[in-house]
Amino acid sequence: MIKGSHFRNLAINRPPDTYGKLCLRNSVGQEMSRCKTSLRRAQPNPVYKETFIFQVALFQLSEVTLLISIYSRRGLKRKEMLGWISMGHSSSGEEEQSHWQEMRESQGTQVCRWHTLLES
Repeated sequence: MIKGSHFRNLAINRPPDTYGKLCLRNSVGQEMSRCKTSLRRAQPNPVYKETFIFQVALFQLSEVTLLISIYSRRGLKRKEMLGWISMGHSSSGEEEQSHWQEMRESQGTQVCRWHTLLES
C-alpha cells in the first residue's frame, strides 16, 4: 500500500487520522491472513509506503480475495470505514481484476495502480 488521496473528515474541520487494513480470504470467505498499516495522523493525502507479503501457493491465487479497507480513527476505540476495494477471486471491479491479473503475471515484480474506494 503506497498512498491515499483526498481523504477528508466531514465531522471536524481537519484531515482524518487513517490506516489501511488488508485481509486475505479464501474462496468461501474465511480469513487466511490480515495486517494493517501504521496510523497516519491528520493527512488528507497519506503516504503509507508499506509492503505486505502474504504466503499463498501459486495454485491458490485464483481462489483468494484480498480485501483492502481504509479506516478513519476518531478517539481511542472509534473507527469508521472510509472505503474499500477487493482484488482476486471476488474483485470489486474490472480495474481491480485487471490489477490482480497483472500482478499474477509479473513474476514477483511490484505492480502499482491507483484505485477508487467504494463506499462502505
